[in-house]
Amino acid sequence: MSRIGKLPIIVPSNVDVTCNDLLITVKGPKGELSRKITSDVSLDIESNRIVVNRVDNTIKSRSAHGLTRTLLNNMIVGVTNGYQTDLEINGVGYRAEVKGSDLVLSLGYSHPVVYPLPSGISVDVEKMTKLTVKGIDKELVGQSAAKIRSFRGPEPYKGKGIKYANETILRKAGKTGKK
Repeated sequence: MSRIGKLPIIVPSNVDVTCNDLLITVKGPKGELSRKITSDVSLDIESNRIVVNRVDNTIKSRSAHGLTRTLLNNMIVGVTNGYQTDLEINGVGYRAEVKGSDLVLSLGYSHPVVYPLPSGISVDVEKMTKLTVKGIDKELVGQSAAKIRSFRGPEPYKGKGIKYANETILRKAGKTGKK
């Protein structure tokens, strides 16, 4: 039995969870999320908790058990609190700004990098070098932050580029550091 999958999900009072066949819809104060789940698990929805159970004991249903529980929990946390990821830009002349629904990044290339923000994602820019990616869908927030980071990943010599706020860059010694 999956240690994660057997834990019940506590549903706050301001969140509404509905299940139509395999489509789960979660509505909360920050928005609404929907997800189609696999038929290898079943849900027991009560007033304030959800329990995910396996239909049978096959490998596919055992692997989907904990995953489905975690995805549903992430949906509930997303519509109540939301998710955010912090990014930092290091480098001379590197900066970011939001224009409409686009994120415009100056990263040392001959042209600015324009990233159209997906629906449901917002970016806050502080001091042109600190970004905060916010949204209610955990996957979409992480994917958007990773895409923004991929435009100019941090390099190991001077640490220039875009990095996560809690990320440490392993630095290398340059040519003069070798002996």
